Parts: sequence; structure tokens; C-alpha cells
Amino acid sequence: MKNSKSHIDLRTYIFLDSLQSQMASYISTVSRGFLPVGGQSSCIIEIAPGIEINALTDVAIKATNVKPGLQIVERAFGMLEVHSDSQGDTRMAGEAVLNQIKQVEENRIRPRILTSQLIKNVDDHHAQLINRNRRGSMLLKGETLYVLEMEPAGYAYYAGNEAEKSANIKIIDVIGFGKFGRVYISGDEAEVLECKTIVEKRLAEISGREDY
Repeated sequence: MKNSKSHIDLRTYIFLDSLQSQMASYISTVSRGFLPVGGQSSCIIEIAPGIEINALTDVAIKATNVKPGLQIVERAFGMLEVHSDSQGDTRMAGEAVLNQIKQVEENRIRPRILTSQLIKNVDDHHAQLINRNRRGSMLLKGETLYVLEMEPAGYAYYAGNEAEKSANIKIIDVIGFGKFGRVYISGDEAEVLECKTIVEKRLAEISGREDY
């Protein structure tokens, strides 16, 4: 159910205190805005309807010294990523958006995991199929592949960043917009298993309402 105080539904709202190197590079690969670098803080906001994200981007970047990296506008959902060297600036930009739509962080939808798959000892032909569509690192024969699917989609960027913090893994692909988000991670089996445990625990710790 949408919050009665606003016609804008807050789906994802998450603060990343420090973008990890691979995650920052991945966002830079798909970004049409200002490219983030590792170590910067980031705020991910996803709302409905999507068209409203244009006005909220204006609010965020005028509120403080942040740069927009991603802005995705779909009919149903809109997603914004902003980043800065200053955690304070990034938090202030997010708070400005929340104030504009008369929402609080706790009104976001808490993430729900839909799929959690482990594929061990990946075949080289399977790896080639995935690599043709990936925007991150290469999946190699013999590695373990971890595929995580969730909703709302915006939490995929948080999951990817937490995965990189938790273990020595590679980010293959991150899809953080649309109805569902997906993260593809690969590496040695032990590292991927460690990553899986921690990422799913971190997602479960995020508060919010259940509105699926």
C-alpha cells in the first residue's frame, strides 16, 4: 500500500558508505552521468511512478555537493544514484529527496530475495553465454557462480557492494532497475559461499515495509 502522505511510492532507499572498487567501476561502465570512484559514498533511491525521478534528481543535486551517476526512468519505476567524497553530502541529498516526497527512510520496501542460486564448476560454454551479456568481470570455466534475484530492484547495487566487501569475488553483472534486481558474482567456491552468507544476512537486516 502506498503511503497516504504522497503519491510517490518509495521503493528503495539505501546508503552505501564506501563504494568498493569493482562496484564503482561497474556503475561507471553503465553510467550516463558523472562517474563514481572507489571510496566515495553513494545513495540509491527507487520510486514509483518512474517519471517523478527527474524532479527528484533536481532536488538531490541542488541540495548539496553530490553528482548523479545513474538516472533510469521507466513508466513504472524510476531510479537515481548520487555519490560524493563526503558521506554527509550524500546523506543530505537523500534526505532532501525524502523531505520532498514527504517520506521517511522506514517507508521504503524491505528487500525480498526471490532466487539464490549457486552453480559450481561452471562449464566454459555456459560462461561464454553469460559473458556475452555481462557488463562487469569475466566468468571463467571452473569458477562458482552465485546468482541473486530480489525485489525491489534497487537493492542489487547494495548487494553487489556488500559482496565485494565480504570476500574475494568478482562482480559479473548487476541489474538494479525494473521489477526485479539481479546480481551475478563469481570466484572460488569458498569465497563465493562466504559472500552469499554475508550478503543475504545484510539484506535481511534492512528495515522497511512489506509491499510486494
